[in-house]
Parts: sequence; C-alpha cells; structure tokens
Amino acid sequence: MTLSSSFTGFNTLHKTVEINGLDIFYREAGPQNATSILLLHGFPTSSHMFRNLIPALSDKYHLVAPDYPGFGHSAMPARDQFAYTFDNYANLVDQLLDRLDINNFIPYVFDYGAPVGLRLFNKYPERVPAIISQNGNAYNEGIAGFWDPIKAYWETGAEKEREAIRWLTTIKATKWQYENGVSADRVQFLSPDGWQHDQSLMDRAGNAEIQLDLFYDYRTNIPLYRQWQESFRRHKPPMLGAWGKYDEIFVAPGAEAFKRDLPDAEIHLLDAGHFALETHGAEIAALIKSFLGKLNSAE
Repeated sequence: MTLSSSFTGFNTLHKTVEINGLDIFYREAGPQNATSILLLHGFPTSSHMFRNLIPALSDKYHLVAPDYPGFGHSAMPARDQFAYTFDNYANLVDQLLDRLDINNFIPYVFDYGAPVGLRLFNKYPERVPAIISQNGNAYNEGIAGFWDPIKAYWETGAEKEREAIRWLTTIKATKWQYENGVSADRVQFLSPDGWQHDQSLMDRAGNAEIQLDLFYDYRTNIPLYRQWQESFRRHKPPMLGAWGKYDEIFVAPGAEAFKRDLPDAEIHLLDAGHFALETHGAEIAALIKSFLGKLNSAE
C-alpha cells in the first residue's frame, strides 16, 4: 500500500525463506499482479545495491532482489557443506521464483547476476519477456585485462594463482570497484555505505575463501556464452543495456556485442563505471520505465 499521496512507490519488504535447508534473504516491493523484475546482484555486493532502484520502480512493477548464499543476509554455509557455484545459485533462484509463484520475469542482470539470470533464460526462454543488462556480460568482448590474473587461476587452480587474486577481497579493491570510472562531477553521488556494507560482509570469517571459489567457478560461464548467444538469436528477447562505459571489469564492447545477436537491442553507454546504479540510478530507472513502457504498448 502507498504511504501518502507524495509517496508513489510501495514499501520494500525484507524477507527470508528456507530453500534446500538454506535461509535465502530477498527484498520485495510493488504490486503482486504487476510485471516481475528479478534483480540479480554481483560481486561483492548484494540486494543492497538495488536499495534505491526498487522504490523508483515499485509503483508499476513487482520487484524481487535475492541475496545468493555467502552474500548479503542469506545463509553462508561452510564450503564443505555447499558448493559455491553459479549452477547452484541459478538453481536456488529458480526455486525462489517457484516458491513466490512467479512464472514470468524480466531478469535485471549485473556482474555475477548475468550467469545466474542467463542460465534461467536459457532454461525458460518462454518465461522471459525481456532482459535488462547493467554491466552483465555474455560475450568474450566484455572481458579484458582485469581478468588476466583470474584467467591464470582458471588455468592452474593452484594456490599461487589463488593467492595472487586475494587482494580482490580487500577494502581497497572494493572501494576501487565503486570509484573507478566515475567522473569528478558524479563522485558526490557515491555513498560510502555501498562499499562499507559490502566489505563488512566479505570480512566475515571464511567469506574471502568463498569469493575465491566463485572467481574460479566463473570459468564455467565462458563456454556457456555461445549457448546464451544462440538463445538470443533463436528467441529474440527485447534487450535493454544500461552499461557504465568506463567499467574495467566488464568493458563496454561487451554491451555493444549484444547487438550482434539482437540487432534491435536498446544499448545505452553511460558515463559511469562498474556500479553505474550508484551514480546514474535515476537515469537507469528512467531507461527501464521507457523500455518496458514501449514493450507494453506494443502488446
């Protein structure tokens, strides 16, 4: 329900549901009978990254933003009790959708959210009326120099290469992800709450090892890129790309590559970095409303 005439959105609800013996936390807002947007976070953040986008869209859309195990407020089981893989994350989100009785959904994919959401699209293309990608990659062109030491780890799986990327779990790296590529006039939009929240959860005992496991498992996504691209060509989902063009993690050519398989894709390169929502949240919300409005009017 709305709070007042000056508040057009819905309260964001904070819920936890047990799936496969794990507590899965998620944020939810908006009318239950509206189009569902599935907000899928990346590294090293959580559903917290959508804290401002949710109220901006909840007047017209039903939004669900889960935390994966080991992130945010979901369970963090020991590594010998749960395999931290993208396959397992996609399976848990799939079960969450089933639990919430969500049949059709628009995945908003960011960073790690892309291999989660695109696994679901590949499995249920008929249930996905559109895709929104915000620095959510599906092409080799989107992976550049940042990934070189991670690729070295993929090659060996050895302790030396694992330790070489451990710095990615430090506050220095986390803050860099937020600040890198942000123009001087937009720095004031960056809330320190973002990287401090992310880092406080990554600093939990054992969490850095989970993150290093996930960096290694990301190698399993690369062979799937071709499958996802084939699904794009076959099913032709409407695509909105809202991408920070100065992102050094998933670089801008990855956004432009979508048009190779989806010529009608609507791609916007924003003057932003990796966490474009932090500095361009209002612009991204407006792009989503315009994009989905055109889809609804075309039906």
